[in-house]
Amino acid sequence: MGSNYHADYYLPDAREKLATFGRMQLSTSFQNPDFTATQEQPKPDYTNQCAYLSLDTAMSLQELQQAFKLIESDCHRQRFIEAQTSIKQVTMDIDILLIQIGLNQNSLSNKSISTKIIEYSEQWIIMADRYPFKAHETAGVKELILKSGFIG
Repeated sequence: MGSNYHADYYLPDAREKLATFGRMQLSTSFQNPDFTATQEQPKPDYTNQCAYLSLDTAMSLQELQQAFKLIESDCHRQRFIEAQTSIKQVTMDIDILLIQIGLNQNSLSNKSISTKIIEYSEQWIIMADRYPFKAHETAGVKELILKSGFIG
């Protein structure tokens, strides 16, 4: 999550909305410069925070992305052409960095008994459009790995 405009209001609001989807673990919030800022076109700093969200209800990646766009919209996110203003105010931006997928695989352990064994495996998928991660994203993910029981 990130905000460069009234982050002290919009980050807690977004966290509250995200928490309705399931269990959530948060990293420290980081304040850092906008990586697109230049000397000729300065931009406000961002406050960023990573969250690990374990969904209570299964949903597709597209459904999750749509839900996040609605949260951004609820936080008054304005999407407009960059040329319309020299400073882009972003109330809330939510990006998916990684997805953990649990796969159920059925197999027959003994044909004569026909006992089903369900194996559970977990995989992490890195979102290609977000990689390589920015420094604050890497720091947030590492912190969540170290301090939570959610990520292994």
